[in-house]
Amino acid sequence: MKILVTGGAGYVGSIVTEELVKNGYEVIVVDNLQFGHREAVPKEVDFIQADIGAADALSRVFHNYQIDAVMHMAADSIVEYSITDPMRCFQNNVSGGLTLLAVMLKHGVKKIIFSSSAAVYGRPRVKLIREDQPKNPINPYGESKLVFERIMGWYEKAYGLKHISLRYFNAAGASQEHGEDHRPESHLIPNILNAARKKNGSVNIFGTDYPTRDGTCIRDYVHVIDIARAHILALEKMDVLKNRAYNLGNGEGYSVMEVVKATKQVTAVDIAARINPRRAGDPAVLVAGSQLAHEELGWKPEYPDITSILETAWKWLKSHPQGYG
Repeated sequence: MKILVTGGAGYVGSIVTEELVKNGYEVIVVDNLQFGHREAVPKEVDFIQADIGAADALSRVFHNYQIDAVMHMAADSIVEYSITDPMRCFQNNVSGGLTLLAVMLKHGVKKIIFSSSAAVYGRPRVKLIREDQPKNPINPYGESKLVFERIMGWYEKAYGLKHISLRYFNAAGASQEHGEDHRPESHLIPNILNAARKKNGSVNIFGTDYPTRDGTCIRDYVHVIDIARAHILALEKMDVLKNRAYNLGNGEGYSVMEVVKATKQVTAVDIAARINPRRAGDPAVLVAGSQLAHEELGWKPEYPDITSILETAWKWLKSHPQGYG
């Protein structure tokens, strides 16, 4: 079975690709390398540098490889940037996605697993977010993900598109071969770990006045390998489950300060915290209710706690001190 992974040179995409290869799938990666790294694509995987908005280039890929299904992870994903430049966010995440769907249908490919986000929920009204909670994004990034989910729903009715959306919360951790290397880096865990590698390193904390147990934001961290496994389980059940969305998380939230404390324990390095004002578009608490994924996909995290997640990320960073550079 031939799987096209868009954004397969990125953090999550590279590890999804790695797991697909381990499970015997033939994988083709398309990535424009704006945020991804060519070195992150496994050597045995065919790589095409192209943008998902380039219909002609995508058509050549589908024609040359006879694709069976798509895992769509190519996106602008930095919330802060989506607020300052929503045009670019919607062009890449919505318009680019529409081009991808058009090319898929042109070539008779009607299976897609979409990399969605907890950002579709906005500011949740409950502590544990389930899939049936209201969707009220508070930033263009979350809006772009929700819009594309809804587009796929209409395509299912009109064209028979089979689709599953995976709304993962905070992806973290690393495999032995692949890890997190964004430039610039906006995610908490790699920023803390990078601080641990520096003499007198420090990490920025944005907001200490949220209505949480210590005033800092609470997030649900899910290991990137667990996310990759969920993609494969979804692919295996696409003929039975369609037009579905699943939360992926551990069901346990950790505050920013708690993650800093856990990182100190894992690295045995004292890390200073620098307090900054809140960032626009950050909800106070995001914790996943993933029972539906457990029941319907048979998915269960193998890395259920923040310590085990941090340990894998720290091990990868120490073996790749320059990232993919």
